[in-house]
Amino acid sequence: MLAGIGSALIVLAGYHFLVAAPRLRAVQTTLGTHDGLLGGGGAEPATQRINALEAAGAAADRELKALSARIEALEKVAQSETPRVGFLRYNAFADVGSDQSYALALLTRDGDGVVLSSIYSREETRTYGKAVVKFQTSQEASAEERSAIAAAKAAAS
Repeated sequence: MLAGIGSALIVLAGYHFLVAAPRLRAVQTTLGTHDGLLGGGGAEPATQRINALEAAGAAADRELKALSARIEALEKVAQSETPRVGFLRYNAFADVGSDQSYALALLTRDGDGVVLSSIYSREETRTYGKAVVKFQTSQEASAEERSAIAAAKAAAS
């Protein structure tokens, strides 16, 4: 019986040195390469590296959301600016020269804004303002005001 146990131990030792040990070394080499690629030095540094990468990804997502919100706010500001301007000088009365009267349209890209008119006569100057929505005035517009609005509408945006 002792001889059987001794033989089994010899076979087990041979198996260990010839089969198990080389495979164990190959697995350790693979794990070392894996940990080296992820930050080096064992399982804990690899886990820390993965956690750091996840935290960096979450921070990048938060920054992307913040930047998207800023871009959206800037786009709203850009749409509310007045890139469409129409200006027309004219003589309101036959006895007054030099085109002292004018109509000025200040509109957004959507055609919202104001049209200002100044009518000059020898005795006085009057200024009028009218709201404009989608290139249409809320009140009756003069031909000169309509021309200023048309010029603003034709302006490059």
